[in-house]
Amino acid sequence: MKDKVIICIGRQIGSEGCSIGRRLSELMNIPFYDKELLVLAAKESGLNEAFFEKVDEKAARGLSYAFTVSLPYVGTFSPYTDILSNLSNDGLFKVQSDVIRHLAQKESCIIAGRCADYILREMPEMRSVFIYCSISDRIQNLLSRHKGMTEEQAAELIAKTDKARSAYYSYYTDKIWGDAPSYNLSIDSSILGVDGTAQMIKHFIESSNQSKG
Repeated sequence: MKDKVIICIGRQIGSEGCSIGRRLSELMNIPFYDKELLVLAAKESGLNEAFFEKVDEKAARGLSYAFTVSLPYVGTFSPYTDILSNLSNDGLFKVQSDVIRHLAQKESCIIAGRCADYILREMPEMRSVFIYCSISDRIQNLLSRHKGMTEEQAAELIAKTDKARSAYYSYYTDKIWGDAPSYNLSIDSSILGVDGTAQMIKHFIESSNQSKG
């Protein structure tokens, strides 16, 4: 695309948000980052990727427990010396935030979750999207993805993940996770499906770029 595009996607678990993000990446020919951010943050900091997995989209709390499960550092030198000496969720959030900013400054991209919309709020080209759908559809989507999972387990996972993501988002931002005014666009993915939802977001982004001109 001619104009730089930064799309930040918030998503409910089971809403197919990441599948939509990857499809949107194909449609717009720009990279999509989800768990890939954890790999990049680990490389940037010199920390083991497992540290970032432990706190991924979870509100701040001490990480001293991480050392009790034998998570080794990756390297011996890091530009984040203070973070390494006093490991915390806030410190790891700082590393991940820096990675998100570097990506957005370098190229057009799509980023899933991790408060990217708030981190990049001062970039005029950033557009934020929240993807949701009904609880029944979310349960069915999880069941199709995780063989052997029961409806009760899916419902429990949804409740637990929603609570964690909401707490994480409200802790690091001044907005409410999933609340329409917090985003430029909120969309129910059960209406149009993965491809249709991605197409709609693409149209929204292109239309908003045209209105800027």
